[in-house]
Amino acid sequence: MRKSFIAQNPSVLWFLAGLAIFTLGVTFMSEAAGVDIISTSFLKTLGKTLCLCLVAIAMDVVWGYCGILSLGHFAFFGIGGYAIGMWLMYARTEGIVATSLESAALPPTPQEITDAIGSQIFGVVGSSEFPAIWAFSHSLPLQLLAVVFVPGLLALVFGWLAFRSRVTGVYLSILTQAMTLALSLYFFQNDTGLRGNNGLSGLQNVPGLEARSQAVVSLWFFWASAVALGMGYVLFAYIVSGKFGSVIRAIRDNEARVRFLGYHVEQYKLFIFTCTAMVAGIAGALYYPQAGIINPAEIAPIASIYLAVWVAIGGRGRLYGAVIGAALVSLMSSWFTGGSAPNINLGFYVIKWTDWWLVLLGVSFVLVTLYFPKGIGGIFDALARKPAVDRQGDYGPDKGAWRAQEGKPE
Repeated sequence: MRKSFIAQNPSVLWFLAGLAIFTLGVTFMSEAAGVDIISTSFLKTLGKTLCLCLVAIAMDVVWGYCGILSLGHFAFFGIGGYAIGMWLMYARTEGIVATSLESAALPPTPQEITDAIGSQIFGVVGSSEFPAIWAFSHSLPLQLLAVVFVPGLLALVFGWLAFRSRVTGVYLSILTQAMTLALSLYFFQNDTGLRGNNGLSGLQNVPGLEARSQAVVSLWFFWASAVALGMGYVLFAYIVSGKFGSVIRAIRDNEARVRFLGYHVEQYKLFIFTCTAMVAGIAGALYYPQAGIINPAEIAPIASIYLAVWVAIGGRGRLYGAVIGAALVSLMSSWFTGGSAPNINLGFYVIKWTDWWLVLLGVSFVLVTLYFPKGIGGIFDALARKPAVDRQGDYGPDKGAWRAQEGKPE
């Protein structure tokens, strides 16, 4: 009898239960609930951490399960952030402009309102005209579609060109990194329509929710991030289970043999690459309204390298390992770089963790690679593995072999 998906993957229920308990606990301790044990700023940090866990799961599926070391998945994360950020800036600026023009002697025309909005948004880069890329920024539904489909389309085109050419291994990693670098350099230019190095700011001010406190809005985003993480975990757990999951793991282990068996390897890789890019875009759309700002530095290649480090530390090839790695590194980074970690005075030198955090992260990655190749998730695998039965003697079928006396009453 074929087992159900949940029966084959009991860890999914454990993860969802743990996520639900964590979400409820944070909610009751939040400032919005009146307890104020968890401040609004730390609540935003937790919400952003959940988003990073989601993009880490996507990275784990494309690398840990399918064997594609993508050094560009954080670019899809950033594109999702830019897509929702464009609507947030437009809608918020439109409200400000409409309020300022209410006292005018004559009612402003739609074109005057549009020109005023353009001056407010793009005046920082010396322009007042809306670029073509902002054509749908006034529409929330269209921008939400862009959050999913723009990263997906970019991944589809890039993946189709790369996989059909059978680019693999380190060469594919270099190509994904080159794509990320090209995007970040393009976004840095002022004439791209995304405000260059200034980026998009004020994203925490959600239009229509001005009457709500930041504590309440932050809690809502935290809930949305938790729901997205739970749904993403179930989605990818379903994808990597069953026959499909066996095929992509086989591609990771021996792509040539899978192709020889008649499977269309490129189609499997293209599906995984595109699907994970779309989920990364959703994670970015939830992350940056909590961060409040996005600029081209978020899409730089180093961000995607950090993403690979998180997955490696947590344990690639394990969805919960990616969550553990991303959450651990994200929270530790906030603690060390936020000034909470005390400096260490050696007498001749003072270790300031704001300066040494990246060194500590790099050393941790090297140590995990050398001594714990399965990452933190490997510890849970070892605990969950059934111990081998301690049997002595030869229980084989050969003549004279000792036979197990199992099932006999003592």
